[in-house]
Amino acid sequence: MENYTYNSFTLQMEGLKVTEDSMYPIFLFFFFSYLFIVITNVGIVVLACIERSLHQPMYLLFCNLSINDILGNTNILPRLLVYILMPPSENLITYYECVIQAFITQLFATASHTVLMIMAFDRYVAICNPLRYSTIMNNKMVMKLTASAWGVAFVLVAVLLGLTIRLNRCRTRITNLYCDNASVFKLSCESVFINNVYGLTFSVVLLTASIGSVVLTYTKITVVCLTSKSKSLNSKALQTCSTHLCLYLIMFFTGLVAIALHRFPQYDYERKVCSILFHIIPGSLNPIIYGVQSGEIRKFLSKTFQSKKVLASF
Repeated sequence: MENYTYNSFTLQMEGLKVTEDSMYPIFLFFFFSYLFIVITNVGIVVLACIERSLHQPMYLLFCNLSINDILGNTNILPRLLVYILMPPSENLITYYECVIQAFITQLFATASHTVLMIMAFDRYVAICNPLRYSTIMNNKMVMKLTASAWGVAFVLVAVLLGLTIRLNRCRTRITNLYCDNASVFKLSCESVFINNVYGLTFSVVLLTASIGSVVLTYTKITVVCLTSKSKSLNSKALQTCSTHLCLYLIMFFTGLVAIALHRFPQYDYERKVCSILFHIIPGSLNPIIYGVQSGEIRKFLSKTFQSKKVLASF
């Protein structure tokens, strides 16, 4: 018979089960992954702020993705690194810390979709209405799109967590590597029917809007490219849109694998690892892909390194 502790404010985190031999290699992998994510994404944001040639809607909107990657990974990786080095019995977290972590976790996942949706709109305007691009995508529109992406994500997640924290808790064990909405409402012995209904509706609406906007945008862009005889337009579309589509597919499939593994309890360990990779893989690849594809970023870095070589030669 299960023992219940009602509304305890100290929770036990399950953590990542590692052997003594694998502890330090896994710790170093997560540590350097986190370091790389922070340095590259902060670098992209700083670069977009100080370099005038990058003061364009495409790069300003991409900064939202970098900020989201920093936020999402900072939310879970530092605490996970501490838990790896600690005995499982000491992997504790307070209820309020868990709720905050769950909120940021869900905000990260939701904003990953909403930010890529507004980036898709930017690419649509750039390719399908190039002559009106500067008029449509002015600073005011960029601010509106940014506020919409974060505002919608914030409201949806606030309602999601609001329905969860109203529940009384009778358990103290988080069966996950970090707190998310599902792991928090699983602490309750009350009916979570409303939570399940809203969570399912939330997921369906978000994924439908996300996939629908990307499919619709790229369908229209493809039609414009096929009917246009301009090689420069087609080249621009291929370069910028392939970058955005690549980022979207990385985010979508890493998340899809983690969700699909929820259906197979025998792969519980693999599911937990994939849930961490859902944060690490996009956060690591997004700045690399954009940096490689962006001519402006490559030019800036090349100019910077050349000037350093000149200074070093004196």
